Amino acid sequence: MRYSSSRQPDYVIIFCFAALVIFGLIMLVSASSNLAQIRFSDPNYYFNHQLFFGLIPGLIGFLAGYFIYYRYWQKAAILFGLLSVVLLFLVFTPLGFNAGGAERWVRLGPVTFQPAEVVKLTFILYLAAWLGGSIDRAKSFRKGFMPFLAVSGLVAILLLKQPATSTVAILMGSAAVIYFISGAKWSYIIGFFLLVAIIFTLVIYFTPYRLNRILNYINPAASPEGGGYHLSQALIAIGSGGWFGVGFGQSTTKINFLPEPIGDSIFAVIAEELGFIGSSTLILIFLVLIIRIFRLAKKAPDRFAKLALIGFGTLIAAQSFVNIAAISGIIPLTGMPLPFISYGGTALAVFMTMMGVVLNISRNH
Repeated sequence: MRYSSSRQPDYVIIFCFAALVIFGLIMLVSASSNLAQIRFSDPNYYFNHQLFFGLIPGLIGFLAGYFIYYRYWQKAAILFGLLSVVLLFLVFTPLGFNAGGAERWVRLGPVTFQPAEVVKLTFILYLAAWLGGSIDRAKSFRKGFMPFLAVSGLVAILLLKQPATSTVAILMGSAAVIYFISGAKWSYIIGFFLLVAIIFTLVIYFTPYRLNRILNYINPAASPEGGGYHLSQALIAIGSGGWFGVGFGQSTTKINFLPEPIGDSIFAVIAEELGFIGSSTLILIFLVLIIRIFRLAKKAPDRFAKLALIGFGTLIAAQSFVNIAAISGIIPLTGMPLPFISYGGTALAVFMTMMGVVLNISRNH
């Protein structure tokens, strides 16, 4: 397979991607300094950790995605599929460890990472390569729908076991979009979503903490110091920002009141410190990035590139929406980090690698 690239990369995507990464690091300094001082007596602890275990691996992944011809990723489809399953199994082996009541991490020597974040990349690449190989595969019940259901179901079960419910939702949603765009029948997509809806309903009903999140969303005021505390404090932070915010580093809710100010709740800190104007600008950058990826998908040179771009764009869109909507009280709280912005080295490295692949495709469309 000959590789030649005579086109320039999409500079709008580069600008949006770089802006999000830089902005995320800057806001992490503000959101994490007090927490880091209290926990580690070092106000720069979380920032330094994000640099060494997020940004640096992310730059390596980005360069690999940017310079390795994207069709080579298609050749590794089976490897990506197996890797997705193996990584999720690792959290239940002696290499996995529990933190915060969830088994989501794996430790390899001095390095820890979240397999669920890596699977967002590998599973999308696997589906794009498998479904991109033949349009007949997507239309076939036996050769398309049943294998898609089996592989997606296995990944979903392993994620729910951790538990990582919100990750299941956005990853299965992205998978369904890839499957639909690949040429699947409407009946298959409707059947898939109905099955997912039934499973989610049962999982939520039979796990009290998930059910409590729904009940707290419906009426957070009923338990302002209990289950509704997180959302109540997030809404106070967002409301305190007004139009222009209280100023960078001046958030008060992040110090003693707002849970997870460097993770799930970082958008509330942004809204408080930078106000409606600052938080709206951030949302606009996300929108431009997502729309640009989808526009690139329309001009993709082959089915694999198209499906991979659709998957990446859908994942970023869904995860961004879920994080911002949850912390704003539009949907129930989920524990979903904001792409490129929230603290988490594995997540940052994975999204940067995605952007490398996206830009490689933009150079070869």
